[in-house]
Amino acid sequence: MKKEKKLWFLLAFVLLASFSTLGYYGIQIYQQSPPIPEKVVSQKGEVIFTKQDIIEGQNIWQSIGGQEIGSIWGHGAYLAPDWTADWLHKEAIFILNEYSEKFYFTSYEKLNKEKQALLKIKLQNDLRINTYDKKTKSITISENRLKAIKYLCNYYQGLFMNNPKFAQLREYYALTENTIKDPKRMKKMNAFFWWATWATVTERPGTNISYTHNWPSEELVGNKSTPDLLIWSGVSIILLILFIGILAYYHAQSKDEEFITPTQNPLINEKITPSMKRIKKYLIIVGLLMTLQVLLGIVTAHYGVEGKGLYGIPISKILPYSVTRTWHTQLAIFWIATAWLATGLYMAPALSGKDPKFQSFGVDFLFFALLIIVLVSMAGQWMAIMQKLNPEINFWFGHQGFEYVDLGRFWQLFLFIGLLLWLILMIRPILPVIKEKPQKKSLLLLFLISCISIALFYAAGLMWGQHTHLSISEYWRWWVVHLWVEGFFEVFATVVIAFIFVRLGLLKEKTATVNVLFSTIIFLSGGIIGTFHHLYFAGSTPVIMALGACFSALEVVPLTLIGFEAFENYKASKATPWMKDYKWPIYFMVSVSFWNFLGAGIFGFLINPPIALYYVQGLNTTALHAHTALFGVYGMLGIGFIFFVLRSMYRKMKWNDKLLKICFWGLNIGLLVMGVFSLLPIGIWQAFESIDKGMWYARSIELMQKPEIIFLKWLRSIGDIIFAVGIFSGVGFIMKLCIKKIT
Repeated sequence: MKKEKKLWFLLAFVLLASFSTLGYYGIQIYQQSPPIPEKVVSQKGEVIFTKQDIIEGQNIWQSIGGQEIGSIWGHGAYLAPDWTADWLHKEAIFILNEYSEKFYFTSYEKLNKEKQALLKIKLQNDLRINTYDKKTKSITISENRLKAIKYLCNYYQGLFMNNPKFAQLREYYALTENTIKDPKRMKKMNAFFWWATWATVTERPGTNISYTHNWPSEELVGNKSTPDLLIWSGVSIILLILFIGILAYYHAQSKDEEFITPTQNPLINEKITPSMKRIKKYLIIVGLLMTLQVLLGIVTAHYGVEGKGLYGIPISKILPYSVTRTWHTQLAIFWIATAWLATGLYMAPALSGKDPKFQSFGVDFLFFALLIIVLVSMAGQWMAIMQKLNPEINFWFGHQGFEYVDLGRFWQLFLFIGLLLWLILMIRPILPVIKEKPQKKSLLLLFLISCISIALFYAAGLMWGQHTHLSISEYWRWWVVHLWVEGFFEVFATVVIAFIFVRLGLLKEKTATVNVLFSTIIFLSGGIIGTFHHLYFAGSTPVIMALGACFSALEVVPLTLIGFEAFENYKASKATPWMKDYKWPIYFMVSVSFWNFLGAGIFGFLINPPIALYYVQGLNTTALHAHTALFGVYGMLGIGFIFFVLRSMYRKMKWNDKLLKICFWGLNIGLLVMGVFSLLPIGIWQAFESIDKGMWYARSIELMQKPEIIFLKWLRSIGDIIFAVGIFSGVGFIMKLCIKKIT
């Protein structure tokens, strides 16, 4: 059997086995997620919260930005606290003081260690025992816990509404006054906060661990790391070393094919069809969205040192932190996806040199549809956070409250339809080429499969509803963020890069096909089931943690040898004199290899093992990985694709190397400085405090307002400025070029 055919069978097996596993254990999440009770009652029978309160409270939390204001179960923004860790610690301290005053007539902190230990055991017996009754579907709480709930409800009402006592704390958290305007809505959001916290400390039936696997770390209530966390972290590291060795051996045994060196650019006489020319406006919009995203990123980062505005300007009244962060993260997905989709739309008709009927109309229609989605969804998110929408309208047209999929459901559906239209526009020019040139079939089929994956897998974002359980929503959200963004976009990138080199005449079709198939198999073998590493502490079962730990380690394996890919790409830029024209697109592909290794590989594995993530989930180590992997890999590649398309459009024009040089080095140096000199040291400091004192302290004002931490936050501005110069240079180059006529 031919090697290529074997690889196709292996790819099919990996996809079938991986998605079967993902689906089977996804069903377990549906069945075994933390129960939402019909009612929460006191020992005297007083109804404290109802199921409706908790569900509507989740919707209210989502409407104010949700994961863009602090976090729940470690997922979300980093400036305000994790509300579950914060509530849990405050509840524990309150009840311990109640015990201490009752038995010893003094505060808990004044007791000796022996008495404190005795009270902690009593506290743990109160909080950790699961009182959920399956028959009545109710939770019964102690009188002391009821007192704590009333105290914390008043505390959070003062914080999220307009109690002047909390003015300074609101500024530290970048919360606006009256983030919640209605006390009834606040009561319901408190119900959700309580339930989410209840799941973090209440033991799952038949076990001695909580529904969130004892996350967050909190010594007072007995939330500490478990043997499972250590065992599966060790197994993941062993698997990582083993498979790195296997892959290194395979790489050493295989012979790399030398680049072909055509005497002239094979694309120099390529016909540019009318639909290909229409891609220019996509590139202009990408440049504008990129600029806006960076400016919003600067404002969002500045909120960390000045919670009410920007250098004394009180912009938080109009653009609060939750809005700027929502737009910043959402625009990253929008502009990167648009750059990649535009590249596909440019390359597909180039294969035959002619447009199918109505291709130009389709390209224009899709452009305006995407533009409407971006602008109107952003307006809806602003209206939601400013509390101008009721919960029903908010779900459809406002803010869903989930990081990276914040846009309202209507706009999600609109975007999904847009992706299906893009898929049709890709299929129509490619199918005739497959029929006419069957020798090119394999690589073109891979190209089509990657396009189908991008279009269809976004549908996972439609799998939860307005009142869906948080654990289930998180399961499907990570299908979008991990599988769609990190998974199938990675496959698409691998195919497109190979496709570009084949079209430039640098690689043989057969070699490119085998390389892409092998890379896809290696990546998806770990990447699909590796989705579970985001769900360790999201109300899932221990087996999901075991699978996530092992398979997410395999995701890192191909990234350890990424230097070979970088070297191959660099060699491509030197392969023949005319390749100097493609120097900058290829240099960006080289930088992608670097960031794949550092951002996705090293910084990713820094937080992937369960025992590591137990202490660092939701800290600046996560932000470090997010910035260096999302922009470093997908952003840099998107920019590289844009420059390739522009080089193909303006193939006879001499480029301004000075602007491109500033762009390339500005982006790479700026991103490195931002990460290494600010996010990394803050994240490491937080990790030490999380291990020593608990997650609540690692995100607390006591730590995050220390002068040294503030200095590290300001230090980020150096990297931000360098990065912004790179962005403005690149966007300036794109705009200057796009106003010129294609010849």
